[in-house]
Amino acid sequence: MPDVGEGLTEAEILKWFVQPGDTVTDGQVVCEVETAKAAVELPIPFDGVVHALLFEEGTTVDVGQVIISVQTGEAEAPAAAAAAPAAEAEAAPEARQPVLVGYGVSTASTKRRPRKAVAGTAAQNGSAAPVAPAAPAAPAPLPAVPAQPSGERPLAKPPVRKLAKDLGIDLASVVPTGDGGVVTREDVHAAAAAAITPQAAAPAAAPAAAPAPVAAPVAVVAAAADASARETRIPVKGVRKVTAQAMVQSAFTAPHVTEFVTLDVTRTMKLVQELKDDPDLAGLRINPLLLIAKAVLVAIRRNPDVNASWDEAAQEIVLKHYVNLGIAAATPRGLIVPNIKDAHAKTLGELSESLSSLVATARDGKTSPADMQNGTITITNVGVFGVDTGTPILNPGESAILAVGAIKLQPWVHKGKVKPRQVTTLALSFDHRLIDGELGSRFLADIAAVLEHPRRLVTWA
Repeated sequence: MPDVGEGLTEAEILKWFVQPGDTVTDGQVVCEVETAKAAVELPIPFDGVVHALLFEEGTTVDVGQVIISVQTGEAEAPAAAAAAPAAEAEAAPEARQPVLVGYGVSTASTKRRPRKAVAGTAAQNGSAAPVAPAAPAAPAPLPAVPAQPSGERPLAKPPVRKLAKDLGIDLASVVPTGDGGVVTREDVHAAAAAAITPQAAAPAAAPAAAPAPVAAPVAVVAAAADASARETRIPVKGVRKVTAQAMVQSAFTAPHVTEFVTLDVTRTMKLVQELKDDPDLAGLRINPLLLIAKAVLVAIRRNPDVNASWDEAAQEIVLKHYVNLGIAAATPRGLIVPNIKDAHAKTLGELSESLSSLVATARDGKTSPADMQNGTITITNVGVFGVDTGTPILNPGESAILAVGAIKLQPWVHKGKVKPRQVTTLALSFDHRLIDGELGSRFLADIAAVLEHPRRLVTWA
């Protein structure tokens, strides 16, 4: 599993496009994975025949783990090919010490079982427990004593250690079934079930009786069924996970200030219609968001200090001489914020094309991690949901975010008389370390002025 984006440590396999026995070529896409930032297609870097898919769809895999094995070069004899997986499984525990934190050490001869596979016999899980030669077909019973030598700390990843602590399980008493003698989550759960059900502590008389001890008491099963009917638990992963982490980081790192302005955008709405009818712009998507984006760019030109970031390590304010304009987009996988690179240098037509492409790519779930990096300022359009306004949270690393409310026909004083006008509310949140009240107010007032009198798109540009 490659690191397909900056800072990513894991990805979920969404779909395999190949199966064992398929021929693959260098550059061919073999699977689609979802990282914490986007869905990405992974190509294979060599030619050959798929030998095995080491993880199933829906499995979350750490960066650096082997996910597919491919037979390259001349084809081997069927007998040799069939014997290869068994030889690899036997050699793996002796070849390297398991790495419990970080990318780990990957070798071509190591095969990792899918996380969601149920821990079973030593032959199934790659355990180093010996199997009696007299009965090779029968599953080997789990050892009755811990596999870890006396006095040595059991091997387990930090989340597994925490799980054991929460359940009150001594890892030294748990029989490890993971590769290289690593204690897995399934091992801890099995030990917890054995502690609850006394019969589970006794060795099974026959292999067929092994699953019986882990069965929960009737009362527990009934309670679980009742709970599942009343609530649903959704794992926090992928885009939702990184969004949650980013929002917490932003809310508790940058001191937010939010200002609001309600304005008449009737002239802007008329201009939108005129631009739609302009033959020179035929084929382009013209909407209010396009002119709002242009108004933000004009306001940044008049107030360049708002386009900055805070360098905590250096204790410096970094002024950006470019604008990577972020557009918050709701997708089936959650909210993402891709950005238009160098938006300040684009014409109205180019900005329209970039917006359309950005939105279409986001909705298809094909936004790349690079498209969501290095944003400088963001627009979020909550008006599409009929919402009047809100207090948006900054995208981490950015100085400001503008929330655009619903545009509604409302009574408004226009030229001394109350008339129905198109009205909306803008909300600007900004980092008070970078932007003081005066600068933030001037920036928001300039955006409003452009939208009230859109001819300023030309006179102020």
